[in-house]
Amino acid sequence: MKPLKPPYTRRQFLHDASLTLFSMSNLAALGAYADNTNVQREKMLSVHKAKGKLGIALVGLGGYSGGQLAPALQETQYCYLAGIVTGTPSKAVEWKQRYNIPDRNIYNYQTFDKIKDNKDIDIVYVVLPNALHAEYVIKAAKAGKHVICEKPMAITVEDCDRMIAACKEAGKMLSIGYRLHFEPHNMEIMRIGQKKQFGSIKRLIAENGFSGAGGWRLDKQLAGGGPLMDVGIYCVQGCRYTTGIEPVAVWAQEGPKTDPDKFRSVEESLTWQMEFPNGIIAECKTSYAQSMNVLRAEAENGWAELSPAFAYGGINGKTSKGDLNFGQVNQQARQMDDFAQAIVNNRPTPVPGEMGRQDVKILQAIYQAMQSGERTTI
Repeated sequence: MKPLKPPYTRRQFLHDASLTLFSMSNLAALGAYADNTNVQREKMLSVHKAKGKLGIALVGLGGYSGGQLAPALQETQYCYLAGIVTGTPSKAVEWKQRYNIPDRNIYNYQTFDKIKDNKDIDIVYVVLPNALHAEYVIKAAKAGKHVICEKPMAITVEDCDRMIAACKEAGKMLSIGYRLHFEPHNMEIMRIGQKKQFGSIKRLIAENGFSGAGGWRLDKQLAGGGPLMDVGIYCVQGCRYTTGIEPVAVWAQEGPKTDPDKFRSVEESLTWQMEFPNGIIAECKTSYAQSMNVLRAEAENGWAELSPAFAYGGINGKTSKGDLNFGQVNQQARQMDDFAQAIVNNRPTPVPGEMGRQDVKILQAIYQAMQSGERTTI
């Protein structure tokens, strides 16, 4: 007989067994407990639905889902964690218990297509390695679900086009997980830059990197590249939303590989420059070997800087006129709530698939420039 899991320990079970046989009444009690737990889960779902909340299913239960999205969904007002998709049975059990997810809302990658019949799930959030984004966004759209896709949207522009087309054909909305569009400091630097509060921007600096990357992030087939595809994309985004205009050309230089074996298929670091209309130049860096996190705009009559700029929390900002005194927010909760409201109110999301496509187009141009050593138009 298999030992029961906590709250019953093996020692407790053996002690109980020494006093009496495990009777049918005990089994019935356990069954009743499980039934009662399922009833409680169904009641919780009913409460969410009664409040008009939309159900989200997370596809992929890695570090970002577990560390950021699931906790954020405990704070959202307009959506909730309704289901999960995972290829790891132990994670299914853990998440089911932690977040009171009913069995019928738990899927693996072989049963994913059955999600089309689940009325609890309105939105599918794809949180998989980059190369799998296109496949599961398209599957989710065909299942009749609205979709959020983590960044980068995909690893090729062609995949982005297929994703956008699939969602349009299904009549479903597609949003990219650009959480910083809902973060007050970043929203302010958007306003400062786009409204030209300090005059026209002349120069941008954007840097984002960390050390210790591993797993699929170092596999080009899954990631599409190295730190540029992971954290460098924040620099591209930051420059785009600070200016409100699009870059027209790029130059790029790959950094040295301190560990050639580890970084045999992807870059370890990358420096690039983006040329914008009106002579604006953005100087950007990304790395898997060095910590950096800054976004700075220098204009005719002043400057604005965020440091850290792209973190999940603790974002800090200042300008030539003083500090930016905004409180910290749960970025992911605000991001997901906004998408839920966009669906309910039938309005566009501020971070649509077309925005993600443009980033991928720029990322591919940066890699082309890195390989050629020449200025590459976008």
